[in-house]
Amino acid sequence: MFKNEYLQRVYAQVEQRNPGEKEFLQAVREVLESLEVVVEKHPEYEKAGLLERLVEPERFIQFRVPWVDDAGNVHVNRGFRVQFNSAIGPYKGGLRLHPSVCASVVKFLGFEQIFKNSLTGLPMGGGKGGSDFDPKGKSDMEIMRFCQSFMTELSKHIGQFTDVPAGDIGVGGREIGYMFGQYKRLRNEYSGVLTGKGLAFGGSLVRTEATGYGLCYFTEEAMNCMRKDSFKGKTVVISGSGNVAIFATEKAVQLGAKVVALSDSAGYIYDKDGIRLDIVKDIKLERRARISEYVKEVPTAEYHEGCSGIWTIPCDIALPCATQNELDEASAKTLVANGCKVVCEGANMPSTPEAVEYFLANGVLYGPAKAANAGGVATSGLEMSQNSLRLSWTFEEVDERLKDIMKNIFHNAYEASKECGAEGNLLIGANVAGFQKVAEAMMAEGIAY
Repeated sequence: MFKNEYLQRVYAQVEQRNPGEKEFLQAVREVLESLEVVVEKHPEYEKAGLLERLVEPERFIQFRVPWVDDAGNVHVNRGFRVQFNSAIGPYKGGLRLHPSVCASVVKFLGFEQIFKNSLTGLPMGGGKGGSDFDPKGKSDMEIMRFCQSFMTELSKHIGQFTDVPAGDIGVGGREIGYMFGQYKRLRNEYSGVLTGKGLAFGGSLVRTEATGYGLCYFTEEAMNCMRKDSFKGKTVVISGSGNVAIFATEKAVQLGAKVVALSDSAGYIYDKDGIRLDIVKDIKLERRARISEYVKEVPTAEYHEGCSGIWTIPCDIALPCATQNELDEASAKTLVANGCKVVCEGANMPSTPEAVEYFLANGVLYGPAKAANAGGVATSGLEMSQNSLRLSWTFEEVDERLKDIMKNIFHNAYEASKECGAEGNLLIGANVAGFQKVAEAMMAEGIAY
């Protein structure tokens, strides 16, 4: 509930203007509820209409994407790009290809991206985009034709100094390559307009690993600072089996943990001896198959239909890395009852508000997505820097910069939580720390009449 009348009024307006957009409303409410103390200290924000401007995208673009399948049939999907806030830099945020993509999902992701990008300390504004196109089961040629059609329209709205998209769910190196090639043909320019590119044409080392690695760097620093603890000797459950989950698994194991479970949209695997990552990489990254294939190669492992059951596995650390709202209150209660002490988010907003409330009320070290999973966009920012400088840094150089950024994100969020009188509440800390930089920039640039 909002105690501050200004926050209450702003949220009521968001509800009125965006009816039925539950993901977007959830994201806005979470941020606004964290800003009570800040807004009370800065009455000038209300006079400048700062929050009203913050919750309204600077630009929302929706377009049709016609494409032809291998049988010659024409299909039409919807494409989206939200350019939410450019106060501290060009719009930056991924492109998601998934049937669930709609205006609400894109706006929630773009809104979260404002604060996530701010937390990295890099000059990047918030944006997001994608399409309800489903790449699963499509041939390479079908995906290429879709990506080229998508970029034909998107290219009118993006640019190296305007808006720099990256990958997200359903968009990896293959899709970025197709889009980048089409952008070059249409615009006749070779620029850093997309990140997540292949190493041969301007990509950055560590970008593939960045979100998963960064999640573990953040979690390790939080555990060390707040609990005098680490990954060493811990049992970890990770949802998902895409890049974020795979490389979070890799880094957690490097830091001394044992990861015992992974999932996909159909179900989850449990391997009490520890997930064999080489097999998972072959299944998910090479063959693009279902996670259930794992038990054919590791007969001692278990496969269970339905992905939500993964949270019934006892663990010390849970890292949700699949999708939004995958972890509800019932799952949160099960995790805590089974001894889980740390939950840090690799996906965007994977825990429901009720689950988050339960974690915080029961002393769980909770790392919100906008802080914990910022490693991907941080490394995208480093790729932008390399593109501008026309050079490439080594794996070790990028990895060290990523580690420093994630440590700084934790400490900025932790210090902000203390300043707000909520020490250790990293949700409030991350929202406030991310907001303050954007608010200062928005106040400085004035209001456009």
